[in-house]
Amino acid sequence: MQTPSSDEAIVDLLQQDPEKGIELIFRKYFPYVVNIVYRVSNDSGLAEDIAQDVFFELWKKKENLKITSSLKPYLRRAAINKTLNYFRDRKINFASDEQLPSLSTGDPKAQQKMEAEEMEEKITNLIDQLPQRCRVIFILSRYEELSYREIAEKLEISDKTVENQISKALKFLRENLAGFLEDDS
Repeated sequence: MQTPSSDEAIVDLLQQDPEKGIELIFRKYFPYVVNIVYRVSNDSGLAEDIAQDVFFELWKKKENLKITSSLKPYLRRAAINKTLNYFRDRKINFASDEQLPSLSTGDPKAQQKMEAEEMEEKITNLIDQLPQRCRVIFILSRYEELSYREIAEKLEISDKTVENQISKALKFLRENLAGFLEDDS
């Protein structure tokens, strides 16, 4: 049997013979997915781990998988989303794990800490609502502390696009946090 080379044929093979299909997809696209994750995370070990997670998710979804375009854009989107979720989850866990013990000790600042946690949760939920490109750029800027130039180079876009997406994200956050911030006054 000849090895299929087109994405459509590979997806068909995944449906007919899942083990051969996933192996072929993995061999063909693993370096590409690692590169996508690395460009966002700048950590080669993390990039390989997240790339493996992307293929594991693909394996879990193999029966219901509907890829309308080619595999490359599908895997790119999956890799970026998985990376963003990793950073978002890591950020939330650090904040809540470090603050929990002090909240139960009768600390006079406990109310402020609870309000800060509530604000952080609200911000995280709003960031999750941003369009994908805007969310990626915002997270790289604010959580990974990359400059606009570094983000532009990593994502192969212009500095102006980065600037516009950050402005869009900040405007969205300001508008949606306005009521939340006024309640504290």
